[in-house]
Amino acid sequence: MRVGLITNTGRRALALAVFALATSALVAVPAQAWQARPKPAAAAAAKPSAKLDTVEIITSRGRVKFTVELAITKAEQERGLMFRKSLAPDRGMLFPYNPPQRAAFWMKNTLIPLDIIYIAPDGRVLSIARNAVPHDETPIPSGGVIRGVLEIPGGRAAQLGILPGDRVLNKIFPKG
Repeated sequence: MRVGLITNTGRRALALAVFALATSALVAVPAQAWQARPKPAAAAAAKPSAKLDTVEIITSRGRVKFTVELAITKAEQERGLMFRKSLAPDRGMLFPYNPPQRAAFWMKNTLIPLDIIYIAPDGRVLSIARNAVPHDETPIPSGGVIRGVLEIPGGRAAQLGILPGDRVLNKIFPKG
């Protein structure tokens, strides 16, 4: 009995088996796992959400209104406004949290400065992170329990006189 010797036919069969195994593994792996993906991911993430709503804030100067995209799913909340190259002055994104909780946001992969407005469960502005710096991965904490977060273009909160304590109107907050 010969041990360790492989015939030419055996070598071909082994080579075909290895090739078949390798190609089946490539087919089973998602494209993003083996291809560079910044461009496609950035393009997909930069697309606005289809779910739009309105948020009004009652300030000492009067009411201000924003058309907002709703970030409801975990994926939408993780993506947020990443990869956006611009955001109109009257636009934003609302992140509802149910149940209310503490939160911290960061600016990873965010290309534009944002004002991050943390909103308490009673619908009042709890705190504002003004002009959050693009690409900064430092967590920006809410400073307490929140029911929602509103992201708007950086500097708009100051321009419009939005301050902690101001009332935020949207269906996720109680009326009053």
